[in-house]
Amino acid sequence: MEVFIPSFRSEESDLERGYTVFKIEVLTSGRKHFVEKRYSEFHALHKKLKKCIKTPEMPSKHVRNWVPKVLEQRRQGLEAYLQSVVIENEELPKIFLDFLNVRHWPSLPKAESYGSFDETELEESSKLSHQPVLLFLRDPYVLPAANDDVPNVVIEGVLHGVFYPHLQTS
Repeated sequence: MEVFIPSFRSEESDLERGYTVFKIEVLTSGRKHFVEKRYSEFHALHKKLKKCIKTPEMPSKHVRNWVPKVLEQRRQGLEAYLQSVVIENEELPKIFLDFLNVRHWPSLPKAESYGSFDETELEESSKLSHQPVLLFLRDPYVLPAANDDVPNVVIEGVLHGVFYPHLQTS
């Protein structure tokens, strides 16, 4: 999973003071989507994450000056925060995935989303997950038998048992 914050914008409202919305770009499993969040939502996420993982440092909540340079620094800080959470955690917490609107698969480790395997995963994935199959060296229906006078009782018995088990002869 990769996370970036490419931009931000200011929102004005009659009901409350103006605020900034950060546009988060999320790349996961070859798909990209965007989520918009306010700083207060990042702060709430940080408080929840602190209860379950070691969290990186969060950019300051209080900003004295709302000039673009200061907002750009906050954007960079929030982007670094999200990227640190992704890099530092083997399994990403459900709270974090919900924040980014990512469907979570509990059995899917983060490493698989990068397309890499360690040796144990590779060994497990190469093991057969099915039962052995009965094979014939030649197709008994296409090729003629070596001696048409004497039928091959073994092949006929196996074919009869595999394909017609319900027609058991007594």
